[in-house]
Amino acid sequence: MTNVVNDKSKLFAKANTECFEIKVNAESDEVLKVWVKEPTWLQVEQALSTVMDMTQEGMNLDLNKMYKYMAEEFIEKTEPTLTPIEILQLSPFVGNQLKEILPNPFEELMGSDKGKA
Repeated sequence: MTNVVNDKSKLFAKANTECFEIKVNAESDEVLKVWVKEPTWLQVEQALSTVMDMTQEGMNLDLNKMYKYMAEEFIEKTEPTLTPIEILQLSPFVGNQLKEILPNPFEELMGSDKGKA
């Protein structure tokens, strides 16, 4: 027997953001605070569509476009305040940590396929 959801709010992406602390470098105790939004299903689809670049030669995958889209769409704010351009200029050490806390559209997509025959 199945139960139909009574509380519609369970169906929607969370409106509030989650704060993460990213180390500035391995030897420092300084951090960058980043507030990340939960994506909607349509934003996950849009993030995935930014990866695919169709040309006459075929399809190319461009993860840079996806990460740029995710940084613009899912980062609500930072402390200290960073502009979208500054976020794209982060060091590899900081950027790799940022990738870990941003929503992963591929994981979301694969998670939605679980349990299907």
